This record gives sequence, structure tokens and C-alpha cells, in this order.
Amino acid sequence: MPIAVDIDVMLARRKMSVGELAERVGITPANLAVLKNGRAKAVRFTTLAALCEVLECQPGDLLRYESDHAPAEPAANPA
Repeated sequence: MPIAVDIDVMLARRKMSVGELAERVGITPANLAVLKNGRAKAVRFTTLAALCEVLECQPGDLLRYESDHAPAEPAANPA
């Protein structure tokens, strides 16, 4: 999946456990684990907003795009 989830990074920065974050956001620890481990197919904007509020961050601090393709090699220059 080209979307990487960095919730664990923010949890470490805030010295917060998964259980505490789940409780403060209002979702189950199991659902938070699915999201945190990159197994979720979708995330509600209300959940994303609650995560950002509790972790005091921006959505881009939690989610980032990673291309599935390696950068193209430059074409050989025939001499």
C-alpha cells in the first residue's frame, strides 16, 4: 500500500500508549492497531481529526505517500 502510517512515531514522541490514545480518541485498541499497522482500507475524517487533536499534530504527521515504483533510470546517452 503506498500510504504509510506513522502513528507509532507520534505515540513515541508523545510518550503515549496505544491504549491511552485509543481511549482518548474514542476507538477500540484493536481498531487503532489495524490503522497503526497499515492494515486499514480507510479512515474516517472524524477519526483522523481526533487523532490529530489528541496527538497535537497535522494529518501529514500521521500519513505519508510512498511510491510503489522505483525512480526511472535516466536514459543512456549514446556517444
